[in-house]
Amino acid sequence: MLNVAIGGAGGRMGKALIQAAIENRQINIGAASVLEDSHDLGKDVGLIGGMDPLHVVTVDDLEQVVDDFQVLIDFTGTEATLMHLDLCRKYGKPIVIGTTGFSETEKQHIQEVAESIPLVFAPNMSVGVNVLFKLVEQATRVLGESSDIEIIEAHHRHKIDAPSGTALRMGEIAAGVLGRKLDDVAVYGREGMTGERDDKTIGFETIRAGDIVGDHTIMFAGAGERIEITHKSSSRTTYANGALRAALWLEGKEKGLYSMHDVLGL
Repeated sequence: MLNVAIGGAGGRMGKALIQAAIENRQINIGAASVLEDSHDLGKDVGLIGGMDPLHVVTVDDLEQVVDDFQVLIDFTGTEATLMHLDLCRKYGKPIVIGTTGFSETEKQHIQEVAESIPLVFAPNMSVGVNVLFKLVEQATRVLGESSDIEIIEAHHRHKIDAPSGTALRMGEIAAGVLGRKLDDVAVYGREGMTGERDDKTIGFETIRAGDIVGDHTIMFAGAGERIEITHKSSSRTTYANGALRAALWLEGKEKGLYSMHDVLGL
């Protein structure tokens, strides 16, 4: 039985993680954290997840309960995640990071910490999305030079970063296959007299509305035909189960930066 801590237990993903962990026979929730101003501070984790009490209450400082977990699964915000990352390095704890929206400097810090502890860092924990990433790579090899590439993503109205980490990763994969840097070719939205499309660009369109869990499409549009590869999430359970799978996979691993492709053997 693997004892995990859930960072960001009061959020939407936190609640999904709690529910998924309770149903997973290989996982035990040993600790959970929320922000210090959260109304879920001090509450029983099971009740937060809408289930029976677990007799584990949330804290605002995981250092208080560092002996109660083996692996941390973190879906908080960038600031809190980086704080938890440094805590895991201090105590030699593996960590699964599902938070998105990091700057390049912050991503570099994550890579540096991975030289001390094992960690999984992925823009999307869904098994299906990571299969999508592989399909993007394969499709770009065949179609990328002869097609216009556009990426469309949609999420709920409360998501604070755009484009999503998943959409950016799709763009990074496509650009990498084509020998380009995404920063050099990305176009984020269009308005006004933009002129003709540059053949080498990768376009992004972002939708924020309602309670959309997460939709991602990459389009390869050529002369007379187009191919669209789409993944749609109807429940956060898919992300939660993927994160739990990553936590179980991390147990006993050597220090290093791993992705969901490593976890899934892709």
